[in-house]
Amino acid sequence: MAISAIIPEEARASAEQLKLSPAIISGNHVFLSGVTGSDAQGGMAEDPEAQFRNAFEKITVVLREAGLAFGSVVEMTSYHIGLRDHFELFNKVRLDYTKVPYPAWTAVEVAGLRREGALVEIRVIAASNS
Repeated sequence: MAISAIIPEEARASAEQLKLSPAIISGNHVFLSGVTGSDAQGGMAEDPEAQFRNAFEKITVVLREAGLAFGSVVEMTSYHIGLRDHFELFNKVRLDYTKVPYPAWTAVEVAGLRREGALVEIRVIAASNS
């Protein structure tokens, strides 16, 4: 089975630096690497809602590069610092992006994330049309 990488122009520099693919197409699925809520310049907002929206927007960019939309997401895992402190806000933002049928979702509290100041990292799997 052939696999191919998805690397949107906006993610090229970080993909090269970290030696990863923002997403991989394998069969009929697209597997996205986890993203945090840093902004386009790499800064991490102190505002939780801004971080959550930034993360979902980064996912949207990768999905769009694959010719997909958020409705193609079949599974989502979110890793949180302070899950209980931010759950309601995160869920509100999540519902701005996900629609019926909602993807399967697991939210996990973690002790730390790679990016300093990050409150969440989100990874998704989407179904492709190919």
